Amino acid sequence: MIVQHNLQAMNASRMLNITANGQAKSTEKLSSGYRINRAADDAAGLTISEKMRKQIRGLSQASTNAQDGISCVQTAEGSLTEVHSMLQRMNELTVQAANGTMSVDDRQAVQAEVDQLITEIDRVSETTKFNETYLLKGDGEETRTRTVNATPMTAEYKTAPTSSVALKNGQTAPTNYYLQGSSTALTASEIIDNLTIGEDGKVTVKEGVAIYTVAANTTTEYGAQTAATKVADSAIQTVYGVSSTALFSDAAGTVEVKEEDLKNYFNEDGTYKGGLYRWKADGSAAAAVNADRIGEFVKVTAATDASEETYTATKALQFSLHVGAESAMANKISVKIEAISANGIGIDTLAKNGLMSEDAATASIDVISAAIAKVSEQRSSLGAIQNRLEHTIDNLDNVVENTTAAESRIRDTDMASEMVQYSKSQILAQAGQSMLAQANSATQGVLSLLQ
Repeated sequence: MIVQHNLQAMNASRMLNITANGQAKSTEKLSSGYRINRAADDAAGLTISEKMRKQIRGLSQASTNAQDGISCVQTAEGSLTEVHSMLQRMNELTVQAANGTMSVDDRQAVQAEVDQLITEIDRVSETTKFNETYLLKGDGEETRTRTVNATPMTAEYKTAPTSSVALKNGQTAPTNYYLQGSSTALTASEIIDNLTIGEDGKVTVKEGVAIYTVAANTTTEYGAQTAATKVADSAIQTVYGVSSTALFSDAAGTVEVKEEDLKNYFNEDGTYKGGLYRWKADGSAAAAVNADRIGEFVKVTAATDASEETYTATKALQFSLHVGAESAMANKISVKIEAISANGIGIDTLAKNGLMSEDAATASIDVISAAIAKVSEQRSSLGAIQNRLEHTIDNLDNVVENTTAAESRIRDTDMASEMVQYSKSQILAQAGQSMLAQANSATQGVLSLLQ
């Protein structure tokens, strides 16, 4: 028997310490609800869990950002709704002022209301804000460039085209043409006076007119002008043709080129491409018009080059909503809101005297229509962004929920399992204490040897 080293007590003490440490960890896990309370509990799990926590908290804030964005967009869109209402009222007023029955006093009353509406649109633009950011007044001024003084090539007839009936080349006017019931031969000019150009572009006898090759015989019972002696259109067309000053797009001279289509036969610098035809003066045939003669019939103005000028304009308000947990630019949703002042939508010109005449009021209708279209475009853009943000929020919330579930499986304590472990440690601790007491009392037998 030895007393210097009580190995049984040492062993019982060591096991009791192990049990106590395990019991302490179970108590910590049960009281905190977390399986990982320090890196030593699960180093790899801690790394994964913290990465997930970063994503969860970032996405949760991103969802809040998107909700703030919706609130901002709704604020701007709500103000634009009122601007739309005012523009619709102004449209009614401009249509009313364009009516010729309006007196000067009537137009003055209309003008006064329009002026008030323009002022209110400016006020809405200047005062609408969200979280100290003005939404509809733009974001300062910027210098822009626009193209000016550019004129396209133009082409027009020098004189309005005319068409007439004329003898064909080499033909002479018949001397034996008589009107129905007439015994006097028609002169060359009288024959032409009784001819016309048909819808097919050919010369025909005028409707209601009959020409014969024999004079009328009023001395006999039945007369001499029979169907066999009536001049047919085909006979007329052998002698007479169409003399036209118009230009044609085909060699047959049947498709007349309208003035608005002349430009298609010229280059931008005014040079002639070719492809135009013209009847000869005697109407005998159509021939191509060449470059050296086209200037006699068509006036061409070459296109002028454009130039650029700079001007000052109100810069649109632009900002981005960050809707992700990472710094990637794909997590940015850009919002752009143009300045919706009277000047920004182009209705400032209607103020004071913009409706005080019928012509001015009529022209103002188009100005209001353009302003309504611009505001509609802006509202449509904001509505599209709001719909997008709603889908973004739904997606973010879904990712947060599922990532939280995954992080919970790593970090949270399984209370049922841990209670089993705690109960086991508690029983072992009690047993260890008992065994340590027994081991300590085992050396008491040495005292009997010393008596």
